[in-house]
Amino acid sequence: MIDEDGNTSSRMQRVVVIGAGPAGMACAARYTEHGGTPVVYEASAYVGGLARSFELWGSSVDLGPHRFFSSDPVVNEYWHRHVRGDYVMVPRQTRIYYRRRFFDYPLRPQNALRNLGPVRAVAALASYLRVRLAPPRQDGSLERWVAQRFGWRLYRTFFQTYTEKVWGIPCTAIDADWAAQRIQGLTLWKAVRNALAGGRRNSLKTLVDEFAYPTRGNGVFYQRQREAIVAGGGEVHTSTPVARVVVEHSRVVGVELADGTRTAADVVVSSMPITLLVKGLDGVPERVVAAANQLRFRNTILVYLRVTRREVFTDQWLYIHDPGLAHGRITNFNNWSAAMMGPAAQTILCLEFWCFDMDAIWSETDTQLVDRARSELGRTGLVAEDAAAEGHVVRIPRSYPVYERGYQAPLKIVTDHLDTIEGLVAVGRYGSFKYNNQDHSILMGLLAADAIARGERPDLWAINTESTYQEAAESRVLSRGA
Repeated sequence: MIDEDGNTSSRMQRVVVIGAGPAGMACAARYTEHGGTPVVYEASAYVGGLARSFELWGSSVDLGPHRFFSSDPVVNEYWHRHVRGDYVMVPRQTRIYYRRRFFDYPLRPQNALRNLGPVRAVAALASYLRVRLAPPRQDGSLERWVAQRFGWRLYRTFFQTYTEKVWGIPCTAIDADWAAQRIQGLTLWKAVRNALAGGRRNSLKTLVDEFAYPTRGNGVFYQRQREAIVAGGGEVHTSTPVARVVVEHSRVVGVELADGTRTAADVVVSSMPITLLVKGLDGVPERVVAAANQLRFRNTILVYLRVTRREVFTDQWLYIHDPGLAHGRITNFNNWSAAMMGPAAQTILCLEFWCFDMDAIWSETDTQLVDRARSELGRTGLVAEDAAAEGHVVRIPRSYPVYERGYQAPLKIVTDHLDTIEGLVAVGRYGSFKYNNQDHSILMGLLAADAIARGERPDLWAINTESTYQEAAESRVLSRGA
């Protein structure tokens, strides 16, 4: 613990971290810096969570696209210290692919006019001007939030199809919170103004035009943190799922692993899905269980295809807005770092599909999914269907928290209950039920470790909300006395 003079005392708390994703690893590694010896339990065989890398067909690939960018100096310093200069700066190119045309993102007026054609472009501008003169009545939905800022025609062209692919529900049923977090401050006018600014650097987080990336894949960052944790006396156990957090008299006393083994703890930092966390606790009131049952996650299916040619498109990833295609994004790993590319004349593409447990696609075999992806890739016109020589499938359950309208009410019931349990800290995308970027989750982990080392209880629920983003960027620790 840290004393009044800022020095770390000899008595550190026993800290168990559930999950080796961005938040969990940052928390454990930071707590090691304070002199603690945390124990990390990860259900999968890997560290990095959704941000991990792995080898495939002689190349290094990630679980979809994971760029690093943060406006927080503490997060930046932490990332650079662990990556240790082993990174490249990547000029971002992430376009929208619609009607077999590439639309620049951020918006560039000449490109948009050329691709839409004069009739559609004029109609889009007229639609935007109409909502500026007579804004649609806001009802808390993502649909109205976006339409007010871009106009109905651009909303239907560039937002509705893709967003409904990701979430599997109509945009009228998606809470505006999602847009407020993911498209912070962006409007059509700001996008045009940004494009007309020429060489000036983008000020909006959504439009960052360059990002740092580890030379051999995003997972390098997490492997380096694992090394630091172990070197500092901590432990990282993979393929070791936690069944539940053990609580006695409203205080954490440890965790129980899936095999029945128990580990004592003063503090448990949990990045497991908040719904599973609640269901594993004893004595949870029925109203809290009912609230947790109202929260749900979306699954991701990643289908990797080995294409037998070096160049397919120049983007790091493409957003696929064609409503006739089930996948919504394609990542091209050849365009991240040259060191990731295999020796053969090949390109590894990753097609992303999203679904719920009950959707038929979630139960398809790997062969069916590879055939589906190969067919859809051919239908995009980017490459011929027979150019995809091999396929590989990764299924990720509960990858995105679903921001259904009104989700805040049941979530508050859950978080209020978790706040009554001393020594329990929820972090990360899963643990806090927030659609975090990598930097948000790292920040959560760092702030949690710093507060725990001081003997304080961190309050991290506010990180990654529109109104507090700049506060988070200043690394203010929101804490209550333990």
